[in-house]
Amino acid sequence: MLLFTLLGILSSMTQSVRVTEKKIRSQLELVMDPEMNISIVDIGLIYKVSMSKDKKIHILMTLTSMGCPLFGVIEEDIYFKLSDIGINRKDVKIEMTFEPPWDMTRMSPRARAILGI
Repeated sequence: MLLFTLLGILSSMTQSVRVTEKKIRSQLELVMDPEMNISIVDIGLIYKVSMSKDKKIHILMTLTSMGCPLFGVIEEDIYFKLSDIGINRKDVKIEMTFEPPWDMTRMSPRARAILGI
């Protein structure tokens, strides 16, 4: 009984979190590139994050190369991390673009330091 009570409290706490674009971006910072083990935000893969008035999330992103086989892993981790703040996968649209193409100038100073660049 106590377990169900705690689960109910945690569930209501998660649902009451006010979702903002800043909070979404913070969650995306927890998504690691599987090859580099650096945040996809720090690598510069996230171009834009927006949220409509009806709470639909749009993420415009790229990959380091068109042939990257790990997009599915990254995509699933995005959905998982956003679910931690109560965002349902059906409310998230991840749009892939290669315009402009990714290059190393998009990396944050933290990513550059980690890679020794």
